Amino acid sequence: MPDKTVSRPRPTPKLRWLIPALLLLGWLIIGGVTGPFAGKLAGVSSNDNSTFLPASAESTQVQKLLADFQDTDEIPAIVIAERPSGITPGDLQFLQSTTSGLAGTPGFGDAVSPPIPSADRQAAEVFVPVSSSDDPAETVETLRDKLANAPDGLTVKVTGPAGQVADLGEAFAGIDGLLLLVAGAVVILILIVVYRSPILPFVVIISAVFALGLASGLVYFLTKQGVLDLNGQSQGILFILVFGAATDYALLLVSRFREELITTEDKYAAIRQAWRATIEPIAASAGTVIAGVLCLLLSDLNSNKSLGPIAAIGIVASFLASMTFLPAALTLLGRTAFWPLRPAYAPDTDPDTGTAHRLWKRIADVVASKPRVIWVGTLVVLLIGAAFAPAFKADGIASSDFFMGTVESVEGAEIQARHFDAGSGTPTYVIADQGAGTAVLDAVRATDGVASAQFMEENGAPMVRDGKVAISATLTDNAESLAAQDTVADIRSAVHDIPGADALVGGTSAIDLDTRETAIHDRNLIIPIVLIVVFVVLVALLRSIVAPLILLASTVLSFATTLGVAALLFNGPFGFPGADPVVPLFAFVFLVALGIDYNIFLMTRVREEALRSGTRIGMIRGLTATGGVITSAGVVLAATFAALAVIPLMFLVQVAFLVAFGVLIDTLIVRTLLVPALTLDIGPRIWWPSALAKKDDATADSSAA
Repeated sequence: MPDKTVSRPRPTPKLRWLIPALLLLGWLIIGGVTGPFAGKLAGVSSNDNSTFLPASAESTQVQKLLADFQDTDEIPAIVIAERPSGITPGDLQFLQSTTSGLAGTPGFGDAVSPPIPSADRQAAEVFVPVSSSDDPAETVETLRDKLANAPDGLTVKVTGPAGQVADLGEAFAGIDGLLLLVAGAVVILILIVVYRSPILPFVVIISAVFALGLASGLVYFLTKQGVLDLNGQSQGILFILVFGAATDYALLLVSRFREELITTEDKYAAIRQAWRATIEPIAASAGTVIAGVLCLLLSDLNSNKSLGPIAAIGIVASFLASMTFLPAALTLLGRTAFWPLRPAYAPDTDPDTGTAHRLWKRIADVVASKPRVIWVGTLVVLLIGAAFAPAFKADGIASSDFFMGTVESVEGAEIQARHFDAGSGTPTYVIADQGAGTAVLDAVRATDGVASAQFMEENGAPMVRDGKVAISATLTDNAESLAAQDTVADIRSAVHDIPGADALVGGTSAIDLDTRETAIHDRNLIIPIVLIVVFVVLVALLRSIVAPLILLASTVLSFATTLGVAALLFNGPFGFPGADPVVPLFAFVFLVALGIDYNIFLMTRVREEALRSGTRIGMIRGLTATGGVITSAGVVLAATFAALAVIPLMFLVQVAFLVAFGVLIDTLIVRTLLVPALTLDIGPRIWWPSALAKKDDATADSSAA
């Protein structure tokens, strides 16, 4: 009777390449359908702060009530002109003829103010209403083009809320072009250095591009349907997060595939074993990041709330591409993917003595020789940096400080402040019950920082709508400044105390104030919740309580160190005026979620080895095997986040620095020295209360699962 094992049909290579080929075809179709949406996201994004606030915010309530008093669809563009020797009649005529001709045309309101000379006669300003329902950036660009032919010696700038929106749009214009180009080039360069192969880096990049296309298509559809609110900062973070995460996951899979090719001759078996070995840590890593960013759904700011699912979509797309497209491509390429340094089949080779692991074997041996000295010394260094964290200023910055470098709206605001009440043209509004209107008006006028205030009138009398009156106040400070926000807070304190007034304060400065206060509330609420969520995920993954506590504490410490170093640089050489409250929130969410990634990659491999050989040998082997790939992944992620700095906005530059620097600390110090040394010093108790904690290094085996 024939042997059944011989007679059983086995798949032939022709059949085995069919599944990966179909996967590649499927991703080509997905890429063709969703890829173009990466360039269309800017068309569905909004950078208007008023849309970020919850309905309960005071300024949001005022914005709604103002619809009864004026056309709230319009935002002011302020044309400011300056001639130090004195404004001439020809200058005023130029301003009048240029701006009045735009009234009532597409994108512009029906009423444009006449030129208003300053008291010193060195400047003039014109208020031009711009429709927010159209593209205000395009409308302002039209206005600026019309004013480009100013008389010699006359400086003309367009500022105000509409001018700032236009400059924000210009700053974000590089997101779907320059940002992707820089991030892609940096990743390719690093991967070429890591792999010394001209083929593999492009396979990894194509995987990331497919992931970005899928994520962009989903985000575009959900934004178009009104499910998500997309803005420029979320779009930029999505692009960088997808590139960084997809590359990180690819590095882990590729590294394990290369290991398997050395001990397994058949490439199909090698990719299967590599996939099975990496699916758990990669899934755990992705799940941790997703759980962390989804905590942003608890935010009161719509911009933060939407970033959570947007980032989660990006991670899911990265995971799918890395676990389906990339294995399919590697399967078909086999050892050719690593050309010209193809891994040869050598089953008797000791992996610890291979070229790729030799350095990390030496590092692991050094850490193992004096673990307590190393973790204490590392801890002291990190604590020194963390000691400066309280000096990190994140109580908010003026809207005019959003930009890196000089932009026209900021230049115009500076000219306006020299010659006019800086808040002219961008009033603060107060809406109150009619019976208390006079008392409210008197309280507003008596507030320091208010240049003037008056009722909004109709036919020479205060306008009354549903028993309410509206007051328009001009502040002495620029409406986008922190001083203006402080004045709004003082106005609120004054009018809220008036009995029966039911007064509400809104306007541009109030929107900025509410945004800042809501962001501070979000930061204080979400950071502890992220810690709890990530801890629960780690406990489930490592079947331990001690190890997750150490991993989480080490990551929080590295974040504090990052804040401390950033405080020294931001307050010193960089000369930043401060930071928005969401900067440390975003940095914390991404650093904790992404920093934990590298500890997950390390500790899952250590646990795998510890089950066979004990915790000490398991840590040495785990650090040796994962050292190179995790370091490469950290450098790639840091470089991709650093690419955010090409967008000339202070918020993104600061987030880029914090995440990039923090990832390097996590990768090079925490994961390389602190966590391994602590694990070696604690020993098997690191796995408490799992069964592995009861096995000493001499008796641990596979039964300790």
